[in-house]
Amino acid sequence: MKAVLIYSGGLDSTTLLYEFRESIALAVSFDYGSKHNAREIEYARKNCARAGVRHLVIPLDFMGRYFRSDLLLSGGGIPEGAYDSENMSSTVVPFRNGIMLSIAAGLAESYGLDTIMMANHSGDHSIYPDCTPEFTQAFGKAVEYGTGKVGKPGSGVRLVSPYCNITKRQIALRGRDLGVDYSLTYSCYKGGEHHCGKCGTCVERKEALEGFDPTEYLF
Repeated sequence: MKAVLIYSGGLDSTTLLYEFRESIALAVSFDYGSKHNAREIEYARKNCARAGVRHLVIPLDFMGRYFRSDLLLSGGGIPEGAYDSENMSSTVVPFRNGIMLSIAAGLAESYGLDTIMMANHSGDHSIYPDCTPEFTQAFGKAVEYGTGKVGKPGSGVRLVSPYCNITKRQIALRGRDLGVDYSLTYSCYKGGEHHCGKCGTCVERKEALEGFDPTEYLF
């Protein structure tokens, strides 16, 4: 397997980077205008340098200008409290993963890679429609049929999502066993210098890293 990783710089994709570093030839981060993009990408660069993986940052500034979501700089406030569908629905960026996966498919073919990796997990399923197993399977088929050689089944790029059906806590435990330094990851949707400790993603991060959390929270 020679893979391109969609890499945010957050807890999940950083764990994936280190767990599969021998198979990842390229990591790509997307600057799409979210409140926390700059912080995440900073850590993505650091981890790719440490892991010896080539890193690209691709601007998708049109999303910040034309899409509507409270996760974007152009949107409203970030909700605090539980990481669930009722509380976090305003942070959905329409078809974000579909757009990023499409670009990753083109990168994979351009660089002679056979796999795309993404780090969606089971906690995302009730909030983000482009993180569900159904989306992942369907889009994987679209990528497979839209790449490779016509008339040669199986020659297209594969989409692999190793964490799709496990929890963020299980991901964090894997990372702990791998020796991942989670102080070099960023999750907070508010995008401040320190994790706020109150937004949905901070709450979820605290739960995932309980007992070995190096994060400095404001609250």
